[in-house]
Amino acid sequence: MAAVVQHQSSFDRNEAKTALEIKTKSVEQTLIPLVTQITTLVNHKDRVRITERTARALARVGEVVSQAVERFVAVGETIGDEHPELRSEMCETCMEARQAGNSIRQLTALEQACPEGASKPFTEKSQMVRAARKLLSAITKVLLIADKVIVKQLLLSKDKVLGSLQELERVESFTDFVKAFSTLGTNMVELAHLTGDRQNDLKSERLKAQMASARAVLEKSTMMLLPSCKTCLRHPECASARQNRNGLFVQMKQALTLIHNVATDTGYHVVTGGNMSPTMINGDSGIVLGGCVVTANKAIKDFEDQVEMVRVTHINNYFSDKLTVAMETVVEATQDFTDSPYTSHDHRERVLEIVDLLQQAVHVLIKTGTLQLHKDVVASQDMEMAILKTLETAKTLKKQLQEAAMEQAGELFKCNEDHVLLRSLQTAGIQGETGSVDELSVKFGEHIDQLEEVCKLFRHIATTEPLVITAEHNEIMLRSLGPLILHAARTLAQYPSSKIAKENLDLFADAWESQINDLSVLVKEVNDFCQGKTDRLVYLSLPRPGKHGTTSKLARPAKLDAEEQAKIAKLGLEMKLITSEMDAETDKWEEPNNDIVKRAKNMSSMAFSMYLFTRGEGPLKTTQDLFVQAEYFAEEGKKLYRTVRDFSNKVPMCPQKDELLTYADRIPTCCQNLLTTLKASTYGKSATFNKVDGAIQETKNLMNAIAKVVTVCFICATKFGIDYRRSPGGTMAWRGQRSFDRHPRSSSESGSRSFEGQRSFETQKGLYDTPRPFDGKTRSLEGHYKSCEPVRLMDGQGQRSSEISRSYEGHGGRSLDVRGAASDSDSMYSSHSDYYMRSSSDKMCSSGASYEA
Repeated sequence: MAAVVQHQSSFDRNEAKTALEIKTKSVEQTLIPLVTQITTLVNHKDRVRITERTARALARVGEVVSQAVERFVAVGETIGDEHPELRSEMCETCMEARQAGNSIRQLTALEQACPEGASKPFTEKSQMVRAARKLLSAITKVLLIADKVIVKQLLLSKDKVLGSLQELERVESFTDFVKAFSTLGTNMVELAHLTGDRQNDLKSERLKAQMASARAVLEKSTMMLLPSCKTCLRHPECASARQNRNGLFVQMKQALTLIHNVATDTGYHVVTGGNMSPTMINGDSGIVLGGCVVTANKAIKDFEDQVEMVRVTHINNYFSDKLTVAMETVVEATQDFTDSPYTSHDHRERVLEIVDLLQQAVHVLIKTGTLQLHKDVVASQDMEMAILKTLETAKTLKKQLQEAAMEQAGELFKCNEDHVLLRSLQTAGIQGETGSVDELSVKFGEHIDQLEEVCKLFRHIATTEPLVITAEHNEIMLRSLGPLILHAARTLAQYPSSKIAKENLDLFADAWESQINDLSVLVKEVNDFCQGKTDRLVYLSLPRPGKHGTTSKLARPAKLDAEEQAKIAKLGLEMKLITSEMDAETDKWEEPNNDIVKRAKNMSSMAFSMYLFTRGEGPLKTTQDLFVQAEYFAEEGKKLYRTVRDFSNKVPMCPQKDELLTYADRIPTCCQNLLTTLKASTYGKSATFNKVDGAIQETKNLMNAIAKVVTVCFICATKFGIDYRRSPGGTMAWRGQRSFDRHPRSSSESGSRSFEGQRSFETQKGLYDTPRPFDGKTRSLEGHYKSCEPVRLMDGQGQRSSEISRSYEGHGGRSLDVRGAASDSDSMYSSHSDYYMRSSSDKMCSSGASYEA
């Protein structure tokens, strides 16, 4: 009830502001056809006379508009009946729309027409204009009220996640924790879908970037929450473990509050200790930063606008004061550059010198403008020269600030201090050296300060609003994540033999490295925008054209439209969920040489890499990689079918055996359908997309059948005590060699854990038939293998995308740029968090193992 009251109050506070303001693309696109039809009707008044044929056509149009309005109103009234809190407002608005539709029908009716060659059916254009305006206003109101229903659904989902977090905070036993975390996982996946859809639908780039920021916080925090909570349960007496967990809770609640305020378009409230205070903040991203600071880029732009205004106005006292204030704002913005301890002496002196020149230029401009009031011709010429000089100085200052920020970032990334400090913290924690951890904490804190300075400077020079918000998001994430890493390191130092404490620190270290990668992407994007390089490159790999003799020039990429991206994303997410469920089922089997489990997990690994492809991640770079993977997947399915048939011979006649054979007989059909899809030839974007779509769909169907087969096999093996260990060697090394119990598809960031040798498609079959060795270093946050130089790109709207760009390569020499198609709506934090929430929880429940292990 309290949540409903909160939502209603949010709507009430913004009622006046949101009157007829269209904030979503869906509402805007819905209105376009209606506007077109009404415009046609109104414009016919421009003709003095019309024929009877034209009158009949207008009458039909008026009747069609009236009928369409009636159908539209009926849907609106149904929505009002389903939501009592909006019923009265919806009914009133629907009545207005119905009346306006009837007015248009009457104005265009045939009985209003005169004989041929006479006046128009409607005698006054103003009548039609008033009716059209009334109709558009009413229809828009109905759509905005319906949009409130969507917002309400999102807010209710947000409240469910918040309730799950609060319940998770209160758990004291491992059993309660598993139950609460599973509930949180379900609610998180639902919220991911709703927030992704809302983000894509928003028109405002600022709101879209804020929603993306909140979703990114939830994604990373959710992945770190599981080991953090397990560590706290395992060591309840450890203060640093509690601080580590509580910090994540605060971070996630801040993100949820930001989602609430973006959805309702209200200000952001500070979250402290889990409680929302009424203090409003001024940061662009809605995250608590130092205070309200106008960015240098915006200050210079506003200053340039004021200078340009001088061309058309006289410089009186009013404009002189405005120009002076604008200049002072620019000077104040540059102080973050000159006061930064990491700015080089040369850059600091150069910035101060240009600021002095700018102040002198403004002084000359004001003086010259005063002389122009006396209509002095010479003064007018001097005025134009003073304006050009001032604008040139402002441009020079902007360029100098960009160079200063880029130099800081370059020096920071050149030394690679993050990797050294993180490895040292991990080593000191494992060895139980509390003193060393404290010493390293001081150095790490200084490094955090330097990173925050870089984020602050790039926020100043960012040229677009989404980039400003992304820079601010990076700053707050680094500021909040740094202390949590130190808490995790202190916990491990106190309990050096604790596996879960080590796992917790490793995951936080991976999250930090991922955030540093995000910062490097931001630096590149801001630099590209500053240099005017707004086009996004498409990075191809395996093979690289021109290097391996495959082609002489790069294929021209063609972007998928939103509908195609959404379709691929949805299929990929569905396949991911089936993969997680099957992993949970196979983990119930404890026999190390069970051939069914081996092949099922082998296929699960293949399917997961195909899912990562739909996000623009993982080892599969191109569509050809995907097709090769799918072919091996189908062949492995045939092998699994033969294995299951052998197993069924050991099962006595019973309903479970009939069920097993029913499910098993679906596997050959699914395999054949997949192979048939892969044999289809492709040329061009459409054919390649259809082939990719079909391959993922058939892979999902095959995975679904295999998951059911594995479940029934486990039931039969348990019920009848069947010990099925057909092939001791197996197709791949299993328990003890792949860490499924700890990290799904664990991999490495650049320079961390890697395959022994490069993956090639000539040896791909061998890859899935042999163990995957690691070099024993750290895992990747993303849960898959990355290249040494991860590239993160911007999507079409200018917002930051968290996926690596990939391309679909067809046989016709063209490629499809997927750019992480699932990044916005379907596969955000469900890609990793629901694996932890579903699979890990199932494993903990089914195996009965201690969370220490």
